[in-house]
Amino acid sequence: MDFLKSIAIAASGLRAQAGRMRVISENLANADTAASSAGVEPYRRRVATFKSEMDRALDAQIVALGGIKTDPSEFRVKHQPGHPAADINGNVKYPNVNSLVEMTDLREAQRSYEANINVISASRRMIQRTIEILKS
Repeated sequence: MDFLKSIAIAASGLRAQAGRMRVISENLANADTAASSAGVEPYRRRVATFKSEMDRALDAQIVALGGIKTDPSEFRVKHQPGHPAADINGNVKYPNVNSLVEMTDLREAQRSYEANINVISASRRMIQRTIEILKS
């Protein structure tokens, strides 16, 4: 039945976006953590990717969380000579995480998650309505 296929496809979208939100949460949690000592790299921003998979049972393309890539951009550097992680010049490396970018990504993931919930809800209502029609 196509309704069940729609629900399964939307559920795969829910799983993928939930994984994306987890990665974004990790980035936000580590946004202000400095390197532990001089010469050590701090947390590096991670970015979730998606991949398309064929679900043979459904005979449909679904989405799945792909690899988690690291962002190669430069770390933020602050001049803090007294910090334990300061280098010889007094600079401390901080993660390459921009909280504004992460919050924007989180909002986008949330909207996609909500859209998939709406697909599931609409499909469920259509199934219920079909059953009601068949009963009468």
